[in-house]
Amino acid sequence: MMGSSLLLAQFLCLLFFLSHSEPAHSSSNFSSSLKLCPVDQSLALLQFKNSFPMPSSPYRFSCYPPKKVLWKEGTDCCSWDGVTCNMQTGHVIGLDLGCCMLYGALHSNSTLFSLHHLQKLNLSRNDFNRSVISSSFGQFLHLTHLNLNSSNFAGQVPPEISHLSRLVSLDLSSNSEELMLEPISFNKLAQNLTQLRELYLGGVNMSLVVPSSLMNLSSSLSSLQLWRCGLKGELPDNLFRRSNLQWLDLWSNEGLTGSFPQYNLSNALSHLDLSYTRISIHLEPDSISHLKSVKKMYLNGCNFVGSNLDLLGNLTQLIELGLAGNNQLGGRIPFSLGKLKQLKYLHLGNNSFMGPIPDSLFKLTQLEWLDLSYNRLTGLIPFQISRLSSLTALFLSNNQLIGRIPSQISRLSGLIMLDISHNLLNGTIPSSLFSMPSLHFLLLNNNLLYGQISPFLCNSLQYINLSFNKLYGQIPPSVFKLEHLRLLRLSSNDKLTGNISSVICELKFLEILDLSNNGFSGFIPQCLGNFSDGLLVLHLGGNNLHGNIPSIYSEGNSLTYLNFNGNQLKGAIPSSIINCVNLEFLDLGNNMIDDTFPSFLETLPKLKVVILRSNKLHGSLKGPIVKDSFSKLQILDLSNNSLSGPLPTEYFNNFKAMMSIDQDMDYMRTKNVSTSYVFSVQLAWKGLQTVFPKIQIALTTLDLSRNKFTGKIPESLGKLKSLKQLNLSHNSLIGCIQPSLGNLTNLESLDLSSNLLAGRIPQELVDLTFLQVLNLSYNHLEGPIPQGKQFNTFENGSYEGNLGLCGFPLQVKCNKGEGQQPPPSNFEKEDSMFEEGFGWKAVAMGYGCGFVFGVSIGYVVFRARKLAWFVNMVEDSAHQYGKRLRRKNAPRNGGRRY
Repeated sequence: MMGSSLLLAQFLCLLFFLSHSEPAHSSSNFSSSLKLCPVDQSLALLQFKNSFPMPSSPYRFSCYPPKKVLWKEGTDCCSWDGVTCNMQTGHVIGLDLGCCMLYGALHSNSTLFSLHHLQKLNLSRNDFNRSVISSSFGQFLHLTHLNLNSSNFAGQVPPEISHLSRLVSLDLSSNSEELMLEPISFNKLAQNLTQLRELYLGGVNMSLVVPSSLMNLSSSLSSLQLWRCGLKGELPDNLFRRSNLQWLDLWSNEGLTGSFPQYNLSNALSHLDLSYTRISIHLEPDSISHLKSVKKMYLNGCNFVGSNLDLLGNLTQLIELGLAGNNQLGGRIPFSLGKLKQLKYLHLGNNSFMGPIPDSLFKLTQLEWLDLSYNRLTGLIPFQISRLSSLTALFLSNNQLIGRIPSQISRLSGLIMLDISHNLLNGTIPSSLFSMPSLHFLLLNNNLLYGQISPFLCNSLQYINLSFNKLYGQIPPSVFKLEHLRLLRLSSNDKLTGNISSVICELKFLEILDLSNNGFSGFIPQCLGNFSDGLLVLHLGGNNLHGNIPSIYSEGNSLTYLNFNGNQLKGAIPSSIINCVNLEFLDLGNNMIDDTFPSFLETLPKLKVVILRSNKLHGSLKGPIVKDSFSKLQILDLSNNSLSGPLPTEYFNNFKAMMSIDQDMDYMRTKNVSTSYVFSVQLAWKGLQTVFPKIQIALTTLDLSRNKFTGKIPESLGKLKSLKQLNLSHNSLIGCIQPSLGNLTNLESLDLSSNLLAGRIPQELVDLTFLQVLNLSYNHLEGPIPQGKQFNTFENGSYEGNLGLCGFPLQVKCNKGEGQQPPPSNFEKEDSMFEEGFGWKAVAMGYGCGFVFGVSIGYVVFRARKLAWFVNMVEDSAHQYGKRLRRKNAPRNGGRRY
């Protein structure tokens, strides 16, 4: 009897379960269904999937690893991955193809739009190749969730989206920058989507949408994401008072104004991001401490007003900092933030906060992420920071913190990221930091830390940056046992010594290795050329390394930046470098490399910087052997070698990147790496050795000085319009200064000194309005110096050693009739027969007075020029670099000064 009762109870429970279950099934539900998928819908799904070819690389997608759509024809589509069906009718009501490697255009006649019963559609994290969002999406009248996030859509958001009146969640964020939502479409969307609870439009261009229209959105809205939408104008403060609003993200709308209300805020708000907006946030009276429910607060680069400083006591400091009268007067971090006990994420970076880190923050025991970087905080790092026992990330970089690193930080056993770089911290690094069990990022660079590096007793570290300190001694061998290490930067400590052990090649995941500007000696481990396909940066410059350059570079490597500058390396440049097809930067300068010019470098398609200066390179530069060789080259420095022959005209014709002016103010850096590495370089810039810790993308320079090049300056140099510096000095170039150099309108420095150039200075050079440095000294130039614009600012040193020049700024006055620039000299047309300066021009001068007189004049000129050439050669050895002339007040009109 009891057995039958138990069976009855189980049967009733089963009936109850079936009656209350959602009438849908998918591959994750039951293996069998009440109703099979209709044939037409199964066929529509297959045709939709097959309309996208398999991409050549999975790396084009914003997720990894992407999924493959493996649907088998002839089977029930309700059992397919990503497909959900109604259990009673079999209709497809859900389709989840997020991150499924769909690549190509999504057309309006796609069979996808025949699935009229869809309720949930996810096509996020695919690549639809900048196709427009089809108006056919408006046919999905049953749709409640639409996710097109990160799928490379462009064009206008169609107004038909507003037909989806049942939508609860809409996500169009992180698509192409060209995706735009116009005011009419937004207003329709706000008016018709009355059930909307989640709206994600991050990255969509809404620059024409008036911020006040946001108040027309559904009152049920709980999540609103509008980061980097180009919003401009005043945001109504009532938006912060919406009773259901839990998530508000307005990050990076730099034209968005308004005021964060001080009272009657929404008690539901748990996520707030106002970073990099101009919305005013008051410090007195404090408003943000009233957000009792907030768990994540991002206020980086905000407009804090109403300083809570004693202004009279700090007025002198504010004047010195140039902040008096600014609405960001650099107040203190509000003490009242300590009231937000539920806070987990607090970002206050890139503001003007002064003073010490307030003790009240250490009451936030649930805090997981604290970012106070890029302020002007002073004082010590409080040891009470160890009270934040839940902390996983701590960012205090780019402040003015002093003193020692408190060892109590090591008590934060869950800490994953520690960045206290770019401060004034001193003392030794606490050894306990190298034993933290969860630490992945340890960034202590750009401080005043000294002492030896302690052994690493924990294997979790992945990113280590101790560069620009005063550390000394050898690298502890335990570093090479950090099997997950991706970045190791120990550069510019000066006193790190010893050999670089070949054991370093066991770090198979290493992406960035920078040991530059130290005292390392011995040989470069040969395995560094091929130990890891993931290595992006190898910088060993500025040490005492000797021997040969590693000779083997494996195929398929990822090397982007290779720098061995400033060592004692000998031998030849290995041809296996051609396997580094991703190489953008190569610096082997200031070594003792004895080789011809490595013409095989022209096969590297991404090469932007080549520096081979101050070696023992010899021979001529032959013409290119591949099409578009060096087409991306922006910096070429072959100076101070023994290269000979004519200038490489054929290469100049291929320097496409030097022909187009790039206004990009960003810097050259690695891509696709967690911690970006910005390229650095040392160049002879406007007569001085200059270190560029960052290389601006717009920087272009060509330096072939101090070699043995002969022949004329090729006219094709005038095509390189983006050049900022051209240095051909200290060679044996003859002929005239090409008038085509007047096309180099971006030029800031031109050095043609110590050659055998003759004729007149072209009037076209006057149009070089950015020219700050001009050195034409120690040539055989003649005639009047051009006047006007920048030429009125150059001094005698720009022209000395040219006995035939006259006019300002020289004391030698021109004869009457010479003040105006005549047509180009005959040197543009004739070949020089004698490099010492004698040619048929002297004979031509005596044409009207007879042959004898002409020969006499020629003989005098020959002797005079030959003597002048000898004197100039002696003077040149005494003035190796000549006199550097800098223009005094050059207007740059917004251009960067170097």
